[in-house]
Amino acid sequence: MTPEEKLKALGLILPDAPVPVANYVPYRWAGNMLYLSGQGPKRSDGSYRQGRLGRDISIEEAYEEARLTGLNLLAVAKSALGELSRVEAVVKLLGMVNAEDDFFDHPKVINGCSDLLVDVLGDAGRHARSAVGMGSLPNRMAVEIEAILLVKP
Repeated sequence: MTPEEKLKALGLILPDAPVPVANYVPYRWAGNMLYLSGQGPKRSDGSYRQGRLGRDISIEEAYEEARLTGLNLLAVAKSALGELSRVEAVVKLLGMVNAEDDFFDHPKVINGCSDLLVDVLGDAGRHARSAVGMGSLPNRMAVEIEAILLVKP
């Protein structure tokens, strides 16, 4: 089953790839490595759910925000690759969580993205990862995640 078929089986639809709003590109090639710029949980109407972990939003809600962020990352990857089956491996994720100083469950939030990548890409979706807290994120969004992919020639 292709990653696109897995998305369909999960009842998920890839959104259009987000367009940068500043002076950067959504992805950059370096040999057979594809670096994806940080993405957030942008909805189809362009909005973000705003909130900080430990104050405004629960771990379960933020998990879903990270899952949506994963869909946005996959949309950028598909725009770069044409088809997601070209992903040989998700090498590394950097997950940033908009959190209060005393919040400590960052990994539980970023699992939303990690679980999605494994659900869609199988073993190719398994990755090294960092999950860190931030004092703020753009648009007051709960999470931002960037990725490095190894791509089949």
